[in-house]
Amino acid sequence: MFVELITPDKKYFEGEATGVKVPGINGEFEMLDRHANIISSLAKGDVRIANGKDLTTFTVDGGTIEMLDNKLVILAESVVS
Repeated sequence: MFVELITPDKKYFEGEATGVKVPGINGEFEMLDRHANIISSLAKGDVRIANGKDLTTFTVDGGTIEMLDNKLVILAESVVS
């Protein structure tokens, strides 16, 4: 699947992934390739983007996600170090 992680100020990630774990407001959940279309709110926590054995982690301060036609867009309020 194609993934973008963006904030109002910057694009932090753009590329292919095999799975993404996000901090939903009701708990962590994961989207895999060809996941059903979804829109959800995010809580503060870690977004983990996996592509095979490669793992990239970002800590977000809330936001929303949209999965549509195998493209996941993560709209974060901010990314904290």
